[in-house]
Amino acid sequence: MNHKLITLTIGCLVCVFVSFGQDSIPKKKEIKRLTKVDFVAGETYVIDTIIEGKNFFKKGLNIQPELDSIQNRELLDHPHAAEIDEKWLEELYSNVLFDSIYESVTTLKYDPVDYPELTTDTLKARLKRLNARTPFNVEYNPSLESVIKSYLKHRRNSMSRLMSLSHYYFPLFEESLDNYDIPLEVKYLAIVESALKPKAKSRVGATGLWQFMFGTGKEYGLNVSSYVDERSDPVKSTVAASQYLARLYKIFGDWDLALAAYNSGPGNVSKAIRRSGGYENYWNIRPHLPRETAGYLPAFLATMYIFEFAEEHGFKIEKPNYRHVETDTIHVKQMISLDQVSEFVDVPIEELQFLNPSYKLDIIPFIKGEDYTLRLPREAIGRFVTNEIEIYAYVTAELNKREKPLPQLFDAKSKTRYRVRSGDYLGKIARKFGVRVSQIKQWNGLRGNNLKIGQRLTIYPRKPNTSSGKVASSTPKKVINTEGKSTYKVREGDSLWSISQKFPGVSVQNIKEWNDISGNKLKIGTTLVVSN
Repeated sequence: MNHKLITLTIGCLVCVFVSFGQDSIPKKKEIKRLTKVDFVAGETYVIDTIIEGKNFFKKGLNIQPELDSIQNRELLDHPHAAEIDEKWLEELYSNVLFDSIYESVTTLKYDPVDYPELTTDTLKARLKRLNARTPFNVEYNPSLESVIKSYLKHRRNSMSRLMSLSHYYFPLFEESLDNYDIPLEVKYLAIVESALKPKAKSRVGATGLWQFMFGTGKEYGLNVSSYVDERSDPVKSTVAASQYLARLYKIFGDWDLALAAYNSGPGNVSKAIRRSGGYENYWNIRPHLPRETAGYLPAFLATMYIFEFAEEHGFKIEKPNYRHVETDTIHVKQMISLDQVSEFVDVPIEELQFLNPSYKLDIIPFIKGEDYTLRLPREAIGRFVTNEIEIYAYVTAELNKREKPLPQLFDAKSKTRYRVRSGDYLGKIARKFGVRVSQIKQWNGLRGNNLKIGQRLTIYPRKPNTSSGKVASSTPKKVINTEGKSTYKVREGDSLWSISQKFPGVSVQNIKEWNDISGNKLKIGTTLVVSN
């Protein structure tokens, strides 16, 4: 009996499972296939399948193809912003401003200057206010008035550019000056000395922001070697200048005389005191000082006045891309060049040279016992540290190849000769040909960064021009795009200056840049772009 019951139970369960399984299988859905007679106007269709030689269709998804982001590498910059950056880099790299400041101090004239925007009474009142807040003897005299008005009238652009650079250097100067109890106004001395160019070098060899001679620099701990000149280091040279100025003030007890001694040496000041009959006021001994020193303090006081009253004289100051506090340093672990750093951290070589001016050959050496650092913008610090192993491995590989006469990338047949034009500098030329600054220096035996207009450089371009078998004697003229721009056809008797006068707001330099002109000669019939 039990056996029959068990058999019946098992049979019932099997029937239930079979029934349930059959119910769980979905019925096959009938697919509606489209033929051409089913097409709707405006819709797109693609072939879905072919059955027994007949085409059946389905609606297209209308998905647009996208470029592979890995292959889409051409990233475009904002043209106006790029132009501003280029001008700023040129400003950092150019030594023209230092040359003009140096010339103005050595040939300072005191003839009356017509500048009605600043009356004598207003100047006297402002100098009195300035004198009250500084230990320098800022007293009115006709010579100082002449210098101030001359600077305001003829050197306005130079002063504006110096004010821009000062935002980077002055906080650094003030910190060091304050540490040695030196008046903060002494920061203006660096403008008179070097026009805030850390690589500035005078005709007698004084170097750096504070223009130290070789011997004096050594005395104050500024070392000079084949690779490094610490007179050009902004931090170290400012500390040395502060120590030297503090010592001079202790000797003379007067800041005017201390500045005169800083420029010409304590011996020349003491001789001037003797020759004047014992006077100790700068203005009384000035006729007996060397010519350059005689114009030194007036230039310093005039600069101080213009900076302190810049707002009253309507100066509009453009701040630099970053301040000194927005940079940081890294201790290098092996020899590395600035253009190698530039490639990896994506910072223009000119900015690296500006931030690291003490390295004479744009190479940071690694010497046991020495403390050499690389200064970078803060946003680039992370990129360098994160990729340190790869960077140093690449540098090692590069150093192993440096004995070869030419890098393998270049063919001697691709050599071209480039003529240096106004506004050119090594970084600009290197970008033009897709090469490195260090390579241009190596190919041409250059030790420094200075170039002369008309100088010819040998270049092995990364993408040489192979359209002609002849070696190019100069860079090919670029094609000027005139679309949507105003143009002018050169006529007989025209000059760049006369053409610029025909178009308000257009300068000779504008015409040169817009038309890739290096000299001043024009060919009759040439079409020039006169708007941008």
